[in-house]
Amino acid sequence: MDRLARRAERGPRLTLVDPRRTPLVALLEAFEPGEPDAKAFRDETLAFVRGAEHPYGRDRFAPGHVTASAFVADPEGAAVLLVAHRAIGRWIQPGGHVDPDDPDPQAAAAREAVEETGVLGLVPVGPPLLDVDVHRHPGKPGGDPPHIHFDLRFGFRAGSAVLAPTDEVADARWVALEDWSGLERSVGRAAGALLAALT
Repeated sequence: MDRLARRAERGPRLTLVDPRRTPLVALLEAFEPGEPDAKAFRDETLAFVRGAEHPYGRDRFAPGHVTASAFVADPEGAAVLLVAHRAIGRWIQPGGHVDPDDPDPQAAAAREAVEETGVLGLVPVGPPLLDVDVHRHPGKPGGDPPHIHFDLRFGFRAGSAVLAPTDEVADARWVALEDWSGLERSVGRAAGALLAALT
């Protein structure tokens, strides 16, 4: 019996879908963006997630995968935690991939913030989902090809302002509102939403 006949005899191939996809769709559907950019990114991300069996798969590069970021306010709610990202050479929020053992993207965002900066005592603040962004990741020479990050952003307040950056980032610091002039628009948008949620 040839291979095609054996496959037909077995029936259709079953594909396992990441069980975290259904709550991810619900999270995105419930998100009410305050700005047109965030709405467009939410819609694009929702369309991607609905069609992806493994939306968090970090080995999926066509077009990409869902990531999670933490926008963390200092204990006084006056500054936001940023890291000097080694791969892209800019100051951005902590964040990264959603690992298979992360129960949800908010937990992944908190884990990444702690791993990268050593920040302690994170408490979620604001709406369940603070912001959504879609951006191109440049990839890594000899590694991952360029791909899209469908980035979910979550708000937290730190229990302490003490930081202990790890070698995952070049540096980490608290950036006050008056020092945001050089930030990328998407970072400023989410950081502004975080500080607004604290008032």
